[in-house]
Amino acid sequence: MTASGTKRISVGLVGVTGYTGMELTRILAGHPGLELVRATSRSEAGKTLAQLYPYLSGPGDLGRMGALTVTQPDPADLAAACQLVFLAVPHKTAQEIASALIARGVKVVDLSADFRLRDKTVYEHWYATPHTEPGLLAEAVYGLPELYRADMAGARLIANPGCYPTSAILGLAPALEQGLVHTGDIVIDAKSGTSGAGRKASVGTLFCEVSDSFRAYNLTKHRHTPEIEQEVSLLAGESVALSFNTHLLPIGRGILSTIYTRLHKPMTLGEVHAVYAARYADEPLVRVLPAGALPETRWVRGTMFCDIGLAVDERLGRLIVLSAIDNLCRGASGQAVAGANLMLGLPELMGLPLAPLMP
Repeated sequence: MTASGTKRISVGLVGVTGYTGMELTRILAGHPGLELVRATSRSEAGKTLAQLYPYLSGPGDLGRMGALTVTQPDPADLAAACQLVFLAVPHKTAQEIASALIARGVKVVDLSADFRLRDKTVYEHWYATPHTEPGLLAEAVYGLPELYRADMAGARLIANPGCYPTSAILGLAPALEQGLVHTGDIVIDAKSGTSGAGRKASVGTLFCEVSDSFRAYNLTKHRHTPEIEQEVSLLAGESVALSFNTHLLPIGRGILSTIYTRLHKPMTLGEVHAVYAARYADEPLVRVLPAGALPETRWVRGTMFCDIGLAVDERLGRLIVLSAIDNLCRGASGQAVAGANLMLGLPELMGLPLAPLMP
């Protein structure tokens, strides 16, 4: 209930203590149509949200949300209180919880990788764990609005896309849909801020390990590879295998993907730009920058935008696509809220941040 007495839709959040859970609380704190009534954590149960996140203190709706007590995850309690639940938990953990909630009539947006891959065998190979819910795997809708908006609106379960895949798929979609590039020569060189590694303490993400340095990681074996290949293969209408390479930036949040492709025929920058501009003309959250302009992570920080820039190397016949997103908002929690809005019959952009977080 808002301060004005307007009824909002009750939602829950399983896994409130990670970065995606933290970002979800930030977005839901200002959402006019959704009210967070359950927040769960096995390690922090009993505390209030304001104790975990002091920014959730103050008058009105902000203070009411901050006063919410964190509880242990209990599907029966969540189902009794919520129409929709966000799962911000590690892969494998989400399968059982999602099944229990959906069986009780609750809609689910899963931010883990458990329902993104359509092929059970592919999931089990890349994540080295059994998938125990093949029925839900077949039912889940991949939660990228620019590709699956209509399906998302009627879904019981949305598989929220990964952060890297969001930037890569949106960057490649127009070129693959229109057959502009060869599918056998795609290289994605992607860089992410450290929040993409999660909030759990590890030596590799300590300040002194990351600050004033730049390094690659998980080359040839990043788990987002099959997710990207799955979606771009559908866009291209043929099986696509690509080279996906990741790097860690000494910043908190943001992704910049530089995608190298080879054009089927000579094209000018203006011709390619026209294709991208037409594809995203009616997409409010994808901004195709003016020809010659290139995206930066600072202009999308904390927002739902994906900024796309283009370059054509006419000498080599290459199209280079640059795609920038905020990994926590567009690449995770904000995109999950967009999915929830669609599932619940609310305007897609309701409650979503569009102005960047500036230093």
